[in-house]
Amino acid sequence: MAVKAENKLVDSELKVMNVIWRLGEPTARQVAEVLQAEVGWNINTTYTLIKRCIQKGAVQRQEPHFVCRALVSKASVQAAETNNLINKIFDGSEEQLFAALLGREKVSAQQVAQLKQLVEDWPNEC
Repeated sequence: MAVKAENKLVDSELKVMNVIWRLGEPTARQVAEVLQAEVGWNINTTYTLIKRCIQKGAVQRQEPHFVCRALVSKASVQAAETNNLINKIFDGSEEQLFAALLGREKVSAQQVAQLKQLVEDWPNEC
């Protein structure tokens, strides 16, 4: 299941989702503790963001103990965000995105080789 366009997750909500994806089915308190340590957020901030994720259909609250269960996969959110980036910044051109990635000074020869291998291994049905 994917998050609808009108319910797109903002950066702070994605931080919450990343913790949920990483931990599996954590309690809201566990999510808050991780984000307090990693980002410095207080518990109320995290709870507010979890509630927004629930309202957007990305998270389900389960009782007891306010357990957070992701209703959207990380892969589906990554795919949607990638499509948004390609459409918004690269005029819908995957080639321009790929060229921009390869043009970065931080791409090592090993990373280029890995990218070449990904392309060679990609299924031909696409």
